[in-house]
Amino acid sequence: MGYPRTNRISEEIKKLVSHLIMNELKDPRLSPLTSVVAVEVTRDLRYANIFISVYGSQDEKENSLKALQNAGGFIRKEIGKSLKLRYTPEPLFKMDQSIEQGMHINELISKVNKKDVVNDHEQDA
Repeated sequence: MGYPRTNRISEEIKKLVSHLIMNELKDPRLSPLTSVVAVEVTRDLRYANIFISVYGSQDEKENSLKALQNAGGFIRKEIGKSLKLRYTPEPLFKMDQSIEQGMHINELISKVNKKDVVNDHEQDA
């Protein structure tokens, strides 16, 4: 659980970076299926860990991450313009793996459920 101020700043940065990805950044390496999942700002407001998710291949994920890291200066400048803070947080982009992990867990659960159905049918026979 964070502090209310850093939580508000995190949400504002999340909205702003999402808008920049959709409308402002023109890097061809950036996948159109890139989204900001979460933002965590450090207590001293020096860094903003921005977790992104990219739907696509591993190459698309890596290219999108590189494109965002290259645009870090522009993104920081836009954060500074939008949010009136003493220090503008340095954006640090990280890949969020939670969606892939959730899909993998769903696949495992489906396999277990199928095995249970097969075992129930064998016992009934």
